[in-house]
Amino acid sequence: MHPQDAWADESFAESDDGKGVYVVAAALFEGELNHVRHVMRGIRTRQHQDKLHWSKMDPAERRKAAEQVAAIGGLNIVAIASPVPRRRQERARAACLGALVPELHGYEVTRLYVESRGQVLDRRDVDVVRACRWSAPASPPLRLEHRRGAAEPLLWVADIVAGACRSHRQGREPEYREALGDLVYDIEVDSGC
Repeated sequence: MHPQDAWADESFAESDDGKGVYVVAAALFEGELNHVRHVMRGIRTRQHQDKLHWSKMDPAERRKAAEQVAAIGGLNIVAIASPVPRRRQERARAACLGALVPELHGYEVTRLYVESRGQVLDRRDVDVVRACRWSAPASPPLRLEHRRGAAEPLLWVADIVAGACRSHRQGREPEYREALGDLVYDIEVDSGC
């Protein structure tokens, strides 16, 4: 296996009843990345001019998106943290990222691209990944870089996978997660909340 990149995004639902969940999906691709970008841009609709976003898709768009991601192939490593009470999503996100780093290292991922959420929150992500380096093998180190979601269609794949996994975990719309089949490797994470 050779070093590669992964592309990550999240989906979450807070709830004080213990049913809140935070999902971070990291997509790893085989083959030509420009092909994946082309496919993702091709399923964008008028209401999704900037980027695809799971939470803004209707059921038909979700079905099409999940089918396209399944057709692309690759592997999606998904960290699912719970519970996630209100105003605790950052702790759950840190738990997910912390679980993903050693998994990604096992797949020789050297760069993880994550959708930018602004300077302060991006810095938190960097700090979490940097702290994980102490428990990961010494080389090669995993680098975290942030990208604008609208500018990078590879992040849309991770958004679709994260959204499908969150919906499934919450007992809604299992058909989208089922469409992804064996392309998803789930990791259960204690959110620490």
